[in-house]
Amino acid sequence: MMFMTDRTGANGAAGPPPRPAVLEAVLERVTYANEDTGYTVARVATERSGADLLTVVGALLGAQVGESLRLTGRWRSHPKYGRQFEVDSYTTVLPATVQGIRRYLGSGMIKGIGPVMADRMVGHFGTDILRVIEEEPGRLVEVPGLGPKRTKRIGEAWEEQKAIKEVMVFLQGVGVSTSLAVRIYKQYGDESVDTVRRTPYRLAADVWGIGFKTADTIAQAVGIPHDSPERVKAGLQYTLSEAADDGHCFLPEPNLVTAAEKILGVPRELIGPALDELVEGEGVVREPIPGAGDDAATIPAVYLVPFHRAERSLARGVRELLEAPADRLAAFAAVDWDKALPWLKERTGTELAPEQEEAVRLALTSKVAVLTGGPGCGKSFTVRSVVELAAAKNAKIVLVAPTGRAAKRLAELTGHEAATVHRLLQLQPGGDAKYDQDAPLDADLVVVDECSMVDLILANKLVKAIPRGAHLLLVGDVDQLPSVGAGEVLADLLAAETVPRVRLTRVFRQAQQSGIVVNAHRVNSGEHPHTRGYPDFFLFPCEEQEEAAELTVDVIANRIPRRFGLDPRRDVQVIAPMHRGAAGAGALNALLQEALTPHDDARPERRYGGRVFRVGDKVTQLRNNYDKGEAGVFNGTVGVVTAVSAEEQTLTVLTDEDESIPYAFDELDELAHAYAITIHRSQGSEYPAVVIPLTTGAWTMLRRNLLYTGITRAKRLVVLVGSRRALAAAVRTAGAGRRHTALAHRLA
Repeated sequence: MMFMTDRTGANGAAGPPPRPAVLEAVLERVTYANEDTGYTVARVATERSGADLLTVVGALLGAQVGESLRLTGRWRSHPKYGRQFEVDSYTTVLPATVQGIRRYLGSGMIKGIGPVMADRMVGHFGTDILRVIEEEPGRLVEVPGLGPKRTKRIGEAWEEQKAIKEVMVFLQGVGVSTSLAVRIYKQYGDESVDTVRRTPYRLAADVWGIGFKTADTIAQAVGIPHDSPERVKAGLQYTLSEAADDGHCFLPEPNLVTAAEKILGVPRELIGPALDELVEGEGVVREPIPGAGDDAATIPAVYLVPFHRAERSLARGVRELLEAPADRLAAFAAVDWDKALPWLKERTGTELAPEQEEAVRLALTSKVAVLTGGPGCGKSFTVRSVVELAAAKNAKIVLVAPTGRAAKRLAELTGHEAATVHRLLQLQPGGDAKYDQDAPLDADLVVVDECSMVDLILANKLVKAIPRGAHLLLVGDVDQLPSVGAGEVLADLLAAETVPRVRLTRVFRQAQQSGIVVNAHRVNSGEHPHTRGYPDFFLFPCEEQEEAAELTVDVIANRIPRRFGLDPRRDVQVIAPMHRGAAGAGALNALLQEALTPHDDARPERRYGGRVFRVGDKVTQLRNNYDKGEAGVFNGTVGVVTAVSAEEQTLTVLTDEDESIPYAFDELDELAHAYAITIHRSQGSEYPAVVIPLTTGAWTMLRRNLLYTGITRAKRLVVLVGSRRALAAAVRTAGAGRRHTALAHRLA
């Protein structure tokens, strides 16, 4: 019985190709897989090869270990690697031998069957077991250890696999990968084929991982015209979505039309009417916004609806907090500061500097206040002082930060419990919060740390939940990179003259001994960092990307543990300017996994696409998933893989918030390795040691605020690895400029 359609791969050989050959084999191990191209190097077993495995290369992405494959291609002799089979296409077939069936069933393909149970089932039924599962699943109770409940579950899992793979036959014919086909089936079920045929652009909105480009490829395959109004409208929404991914809340209409014209490849005159239709159908919002400068004309700003609503709502919420007649910290309006500040010094053992004193007074007497400043300027001690004084008046204090690590740090600093914004608000499936304007938090003072990384959508949800009359203190370093999500909330609040603020500028004497602090300020001022003379700041120079990658791995796996006694997985984080490239986060993850968590026959692992996940791997979540865990799992959450179960088809991650989260094998596209992450993804987190590879391969990303953000992620140690030229480029190049936002205008 054949389960899958062909998947073809490119053959770049010159001259007439040899006659195609067919190889039937069981996939035993994947040694390399490229997610972007699908090119795979794997080891397979055939009936003839016995214990000697054969090498196959080609487009095999999607095939799982344990599957029986019918491979079409040709034998070649590689000058370095010897004889190998080059695959043009393959189909997945049900295995026919006892050994193949045992391997197939024990590989985790069918939920409820692991290696031990596969042995029992094959031992009882022999090669007839697959027919029994297909035609007489009730007989599975004959197998020792299989009761009616588990038997029913296995039967249902088998039927679901069959249904999914039948849909795949169609979807792969229109260019959809295996992993996306599974997601489409889970979204639409039996309606999958009809939905893909009739309304392919729906997929971009409904199915995570499918954007406009994939939907557009499918649409062309099913015959949707290139100049179809539906395609143009989908392209406009995609252009706005891409702009939001770059941090913009809106695009000026001329920018939108130009960008969409380039993406769609259609005449400009088709775009205006399609945009008008979207505005009329409430798919997007068009609103005149004042341009830059005092006498600038207004610009027509085009928003996706969620960002327009959130921006207006956030501005309204901040104004309502500022103007609320009630004051839940009214006692501080009449406090005797000449007595309060000496009492505070006695409690903390440290006297506030004048700037810090101003910030403390402001936070406790103004209903909204912003505190900003660089490292070593005393933001943390100022926050602790605000909390101490509020607690002395028995205020209800809520401390919150965007990430689990930042929340832990805030709790350690103040001695009070702190939570992530997501956990505090108890976001429900779909993203709605348990706490909002109709059900506000019970709080007199809300302190938000690492505010530079709070995006527009999250800031709006948080401000909605703060009771009017409570005080809100927003703390962050405005010189760091802005949030990964759309908006530039901290910078906009500081740009709005209606919002009270204090900027700490004095670097304290003890902080001046730290190379991390000194060099962060030097970089922020456009000066080259001092890479010698400090015990916590180093540069390992090398020019080539590949050399920088190898040196980075050596620094983490060997040099830092040997010199500083730090654990390379727990205490050291690689943060790279970009994901791609030989010294990018993607390539470094593969190298670091091999160095720190190599393949071990005794260690469970699971391959998904181009990644293989092993027990002990450091991983990160790639999307907000409100259905996972107690209160959702969110983009950027980091954890460690603690278990892989072939029988249950689950992989378990212990997050940095100490929550154990199970992932089904078909959800592993939500995870990526986190031995190396981009500097953008490191925002809000702090690590004992940070290693930053800087190469000219990341030239377009080398910016001052990027390097500054990277340096300020470290508590004890910064190691730069790479090119002096790349370092100089990062220091001299100012940030990428302001994002398209209108929050400051709305606050005014």
